[in-house]
Amino acid sequence: MDGVHEHQSQSLGEDNENEIVAETAAFVHGEPPQDANGPPKADSEVEILHEKVTKQIIKEGHGQKPSKYSTCFLHYRAWTESTQHKFEDTREEQRPLELVLGKEKKEMTGLAIGLSSMKSGERALLHVGSELGYGKEGSFSFPNVPPMADIIYEVELIGFDETKEGKARADMTVEERIGAADRRKMDGNALFKEEKLEEAMQQYEMAIAYMGDDFMFQLFGKYRDMALAVKNPCHLNMAACLIKLQRFDEAIMQCSIVLAEEENNVKALFRRGKARAELGQTDAAREDFLKARKFAPEDKAITRELRLLAEHDKALYQKQKEIYKGLFGPRPEPKPKGTNWVVRFWQWLLLLIFRLFRRGGHKAE
Repeated sequence: MDGVHEHQSQSLGEDNENEIVAETAAFVHGEPPQDANGPPKADSEVEILHEKVTKQIIKEGHGQKPSKYSTCFLHYRAWTESTQHKFEDTREEQRPLELVLGKEKKEMTGLAIGLSSMKSGERALLHVGSELGYGKEGSFSFPNVPPMADIIYEVELIGFDETKEGKARADMTVEERIGAADRRKMDGNALFKEEKLEEAMQQYEMAIAYMGDDFMFQLFGKYRDMALAVKNPCHLNMAACLIKLQRFDEAIMQCSIVLAEEENNVKALFRRGKARAELGQTDAAREDFLKARKFAPEDKAITRELRLLAEHDKALYQKQKEIYKGLFGPRPEPKPKGTNWVVRFWQWLLLLIFRLFRRGGHKAE
């Protein structure tokens, strides 16, 4: 399957304030964080932020920097510098960390100093001295950090909210959290329309951060419905961005989150099917498209994707047929044997002698 096809129908591609449409566009190659066992390498200049904190930029950000009492949303991975032991990774939980600058925990002081120098979307490598980390005591619970351990952080600042009072999510009412998430979603939709996919995803991720598992677990009835009406479109919109960025595994993950809540969500099935098709997972993709068609039988986009899969399978069969034909070749036809004249002469001579012998025998009788 080649590229992202332009074929969203009315039911799958309705451009409203909740969900964006993934129309064909030039791919924007986003790069996810490095995924090696140890800390990533950075070639940029070392910036001294504090006597115990240095920073190297891995990826440039945009816009302003957060001020004191800003609520920052971030992902980070952390290692002890001496042993290169990774003791924390927020991406494994698929949930950003929320940190209010000026109100951070003592062990996050060095991390907060680094964040205050970053812009939204920026990814950086921080080296933090033990005095601004877990100190002399270390941590023997979770995370497990030995005493006097200097720390290396790979940090991505997803975005931040400027709030003078430093009001964290936990201090907001249900309506305030859903409202804040909805504003982020709308900002993300606007950025998507401008083809600023990385920035759009940051807004969607911040919106989702307002409605983490701990929050959703407490909601029932209309409040849960209100929250899902904002949260699920953010996951689907992130999936649309990730498909355009050719990060298909991540797109599948976002759609699967929605399907865990709404197993018959047509857009989630459709976008997961597209991502699976791009990865060559044609059987799984067909299963998603067929299930989506049950709930949207007239949808042209689903029909087209199923036709493309059928054409793909037919082309693959023909290709394999040609390969096997070339490998074994056609069955050779038996060649006619040439007649040897010497053999024919001796056959004629023997036949002649045999006949003469028989004639002589008859005369003797």
